[in-house]
Amino acid sequence: MSIKHLLSVLLSMFLLSGCGYNQIQINDEQINASWSEVLNQYKRRADLIPNLVQVVQGYAAHEKEVLTRVTEARANVAGMKVTPELVNDPEAMARFQKAQGELSGALSRLLVVSENYPNLKADANFRDLQAQLEGTENRITVARNRYIKAVQEYNVSVRTFPNNLTAMVIGAKAKANFTVENEQAISEPPKVNFGTPAAGPVPAKTQ
Repeated sequence: MSIKHLLSVLLSMFLLSGCGYNQIQINDEQINASWSEVLNQYKRRADLIPNLVQVVQGYAAHEKEVLTRVTEARANVAGMKVTPELVNDPEAMARFQKAQGELSGALSRLLVVSENYPNLKADANFRDLQAQLEGTENRITVARNRYIKAVQEYNVSVRTFPNNLTAMVIGAKAKANFTVENEQAISEPPKVNFGTPAAGPVPAKTQ
């Protein structure tokens, strides 16, 4: 490499650094770390579901439709191909959110049905799974919030001057973010309440 070429490379690096190159890279790494934690917590939730379904089935085997929906929603999530590139693809991100939302909905219905079975609610395994699930939902909320903040910071850095010039040079584009119809859903995990029995007659346990 000639001295002239070397000086040109060094000058380019200096100019890029001064125009936000380093900050863009730092923000990008923060997104990757935040996204990994989001996936980790969603996986933890998915791993809890088979045991939860098994315990509920022991007391409420005839709740076949609810149990099937949870199992199918969980299988759909597990079957998705999730790669780091997903954060750069708004459509793929939307599919990911839809699948996780369907699983959340199915899981919520399962927990509502569980309210009708006092013996199930008293089961030690069920109570342990409930505690783990509630903790995981809280961690999902925290992880999502961190990811949302990281993406916002990154997107601002690649859209504002002079960083946007550097972003165009290196091909850095805005990342896909979580979207919700209700903003409050971001900061509040699904409510899991096993304290008060549901009103109405209690179905008999299936043998």
